[in-house]
Amino acid sequence: TFPRWSCAFHDSIVHSKYFKENPDYNNPAYNSKFGVYSEGCGLDKVLMSWGHDDYMYLVAKENGTTLPSAGLFIIRYHSFYALHKSGAYKELMNEEDKENLKWLHIFNKYDLYSKSKVQVNVEEVKPYYMSLIEKYFPAKLKW
Repeated sequence: TFPRWSCAFHDSIVHSKYFKENPDYNNPAYNSKFGVYSEGCGLDKVLMSWGHDDYMYLVAKENGTTLPSAGLFIIRYHSFYALHKSGAYKELMNEEDKENLKWLHIFNKYDLYSKSKVQVNVEEVKPYYMSLIEKYFPAKLKW
């Protein structure tokens, strides 16, 4: 996950060297620290690459989830490694983003690199996860 265009591509973005082929790479309107954005505008104003993060964020939001803003932030930006691993693009964050980033750092301990080879008994843990789904999502989802 990374800003698609409209501000400079940061070197910490995975495979960022390939952005040199993108016509926007040399566009002076986009190729600066803030690009078309203003400092502190908030990440929700930044046009980001689209993937599973934004898809699930939109599913949650459009279905009226009762997840707190930190939960939605984690869903939307957990793959934005340039931000939460390297600190890139922090200048675009607003105060709510900064607060939510603290929760994302906590979540990271349980994300990608925390997988285990221990087989989980799905039926045993299913009631717990179903209770969370029932708590934060309506019974019927629009996908």
